[in-house]
Amino acid sequence: MTHRMFRTLTGAVAAMALLATPALAHRLRTAKEAATVAGSDMSVTPDRDWNRLSMAPGKHAETWTLDGEQLNDVTFYGGIAPDEPLVRERSKKRDPLPKFLQSTLLVEIPELLEGTYRTQKNIASFELLSTEPTNFLGNKGVRFTYRYTDDDALTRNGEARAAIVGGKLYMITFDAPRLYYFDKSIEPARALMTSATLPGGGAH
Repeated sequence: MTHRMFRTLTGAVAAMALLATPALAHRLRTAKEAATVAGSDMSVTPDRDWNRLSMAPGKHAETWTLDGEQLNDVTFYGGIAPDEPLVRERSKKRDPLPKFLQSTLLVEIPELLEGTYRTQKNIASFELLSTEPTNFLGNKGVRFTYRYTDDDALTRNGEARAAIVGGKLYMITFDAPRLYYFDKSIEPARALMTSATLPGGGAH
């Protein structure tokens, strides 16, 4: 791909993002200042300024971005209780979302996210690339990476960390177009994930 073609494509992606979210207000999340997220006790301390979208995807979910929701999207899921979906359902009858269950295991969290994306984002292609144990919120957690093609026909890469603490699910996901924006934003997103804490370090 030539440099000119690359600039044209990335410019088109940016323009698409601006057109896709014209009504979403942003609230600044300032670097080095801890902030609680997703209506929960989970907090993160960003290493640079981020923008929080005012429209939350769910009661216990919240989205931040650096350049626009379609370009780099960090979503926090704070304390999803058993029998609850990750995000707000459009229609419980026509488009029911998979639920986090009391019996859900850490290794099943990627499948829960995949099922949610397939319904919420109306995608047909989702590929789990890797999964491994990790420490998250002072607890045993899971880190996984994935790739999918959204309804805008762009391929996006994603990375997530999750843990089940006190019977509830806590997770942070990062999604961005595979071309340019994922590599551009993955380190700030990982810094957010690493900074995440719960009061008392969480309950095992």
